[in-house]
Amino acid sequence: MNGTMQGEAMASAPRSHKMLSLRKRKRQEAIMGYSFLLPAGLLITLFLILPFGLAFVFGFTRFNLLRPDQIEFRGLENYLFLFTDPLFYRSLYNTLYFTAIVVPVQCGLALMLALLVNQKLRLTNLFRIAYFSPVITSMTVIAILWIYLYNPNDGLINSFLHALGIPKQPFLRSPDQAMNSIILMSVWQAAGYQMMIFLAGLQGIPKELYEAASMDGANRFQQLRYITIPSLYNVIVFVLTITTIQAVKLFTQPYIMTNGGPENTTRTLALFIYQQGFQFRNAGYASAISVVFFIIVVLLSFLLRKLLRDR
Repeated sequence: MNGTMQGEAMASAPRSHKMLSLRKRKRQEAIMGYSFLLPAGLLITLFLILPFGLAFVFGFTRFNLLRPDQIEFRGLENYLFLFTDPLFYRSLYNTLYFTAIVVPVQCGLALMLALLVNQKLRLTNLFRIAYFSPVITSMTVIAILWIYLYNPNDGLINSFLHALGIPKQPFLRSPDQAMNSIILMSVWQAAGYQMMIFLAGLQGIPKELYEAASMDGANRFQQLRYITIPSLYNVIVFVLTITTIQAVKLFTQPYIMTNGGPENTTRTLALFIYQQGFQFRNAGYASAISVVFFIIVVLLSFLLRKLLRDR
């Protein structure tokens, strides 16, 4: 009896030691994992969560940037004024208009460019560099360059139109053409980025699928419709999502090229926030706009993801 109990105790000792060792290893792995997450968590907290929290708080105040010691609590005053401010609705309309045009046009162009440079043709690498080079160029530099291209008197585009017998266009100086001119420049500048993402997705599609489709008599369009597009579905969802988020944050182009004009036709929400906060020093009202802007971006992203997932 005693021998049996001693045997069981001796058998359970290594088992207990093994359990303690396993728990210790799991604890060490957890500590190691959290230590890797800590820098990213600190950055997210410092540059995302904390600013949003401060913006939410300041949205209920009257806060002049030059007088931080005279903050006044005003409750919902900024939000009530926001939803009656015609400039806010104009900025919201401009932002949504830009997004609705840029996202499908830019993504469609990027996909066509990716299909083109994915072919085994001569100078393919040169075309890839040419299409991608505007992405790595400073947006400020590109915006200034296009200001000269859009010059209504002696700009390169108007000189070309004049040579074709077409009257010169005002472009950035026209309320009807300013936003569309910015859209054209933005599509040209950023399409190369989405092109590279689509290109990576295209190169991941097995070539055997196209060979089998060709043997079954499928033409190029049918291969694109039934093989390429379905295989790129997750890539398309990703590209549409990030392009939408980038589009609603439009700031640099209208800030440099038009400063929101003419007649507020290029004033976006991001530019409106900047002007209220830094030009007019009305940080409380700018914070309220920022909170509403953040909610709009989240809702748009959620709606886009839901629509694409359902399809």
